[in-house]
Amino acid sequence: MRTTSTLSALGVITIIVAFCTSRHFRNPMHRLIFINAFFNAFDVICTMISVNGPLAGNRSALCQFQGFLNQMFPVADVLWTLAMAINVYLIVFRRYDGQALKRLERKYIAVITTFTFIPALVFLFIDTDDKGPMYGSVTLWCAIAPKWVLIRIVCYYVTIWTAIIVTIVLYILVGIEIAKRRRDLKATSSQDIPLDNTVMLADDTASHDKGNPDAIGVAVTTEVGVRVHHSRAGSTSHSLTNSTSSLQPTSVCSVTTARHLAPSHQPAALSFRQYILMPLFFFLALLSVWVAPSTNRLATFVDPTFSSFPLLLTVGTTGCLRGFWNGLVFITMGMKSWKRQKDLKKGKRREREAQS
Repeated sequence: MRTTSTLSALGVITIIVAFCTSRHFRNPMHRLIFINAFFNAFDVICTMISVNGPLAGNRSALCQFQGFLNQMFPVADVLWTLAMAINVYLIVFRRYDGQALKRLERKYIAVITTFTFIPALVFLFIDTDDKGPMYGSVTLWCAIAPKWVLIRIVCYYVTIWTAIIVTIVLYILVGIEIAKRRRDLKATSSQDIPLDNTVMLADDTASHDKGNPDAIGVAVTTEVGVRVHHSRAGSTSHSLTNSTSSLQPTSVCSVTTARHLAPSHQPAALSFRQYILMPLFFFLALLSVWVAPSTNRLATFVDPTFSSFPLLLTVGTTGCLRGFWNGLVFITMGMKSWKRQKDLKKGKRREREAQS
């Protein structure tokens, strides 16, 4: 357990260092993972304590502290994943831009912290003569004790799986919408998801070059015979037509211009890798973590005598890897995005050199 907890600690440190030192890891999804890394740090402390909590005794300060951490921070990790799914939904369906998403972060912090902290704190003070303290040994660590198993299922697993199910529903809705838009606009690149029929968001390359992670780089793609209006600072607009505006679209021109919009403007499309694929992989990693412990808890609830060493070993291993998986997704997807931005810059430089 401490070995896998060490991997999670490295994942947490990697997220924090990468976010603080590189502007390529600062889009709205990266920021949510960065914030969650501090919650993951307390989760790592919990798993590092390991069996020392139960060995110290159910009423010991160490066991109670570990139980508190175990109740609060794994649930928070799931809720942060739900927050990422909400962001994806808001981008696709509500046209939220980087600044609008950033304003939600304080609300996410307040809601998630309050929702997880209050029950975790209250459970510290529950101790009855017949059942003992709420927090006690569950073999691998201290959490809600077996005698309080119904409370653990309702306040822990039901909460977690409700958030997971809501997350799945949101991604299904987003997937259906993206499929519709890709079918309606065949000329879209594989890396960008159109939010309307004419304008496409660049992969944050230009905005990062300007040092502003919340600015939005927009590449305007025009269709022959389609009138395109695009305002800058709420005042300027232009129109492109091929004779009359009544003509049907017959072809799509190449990207004609690139613009930097203020954060208050709505984005017209989103980077598939940064805004869809990364949070989706983040969610899949989390899902793999919760299958084994949920199966074990349900089995012991149905049959209190149930015991499976391989399942228990899987619970201990996967339960200590939350920070590791988060760090792996953060770095892997972030590096791919950074490489793509680098390749785009090289391509533009070669074009300029060829023209000169």
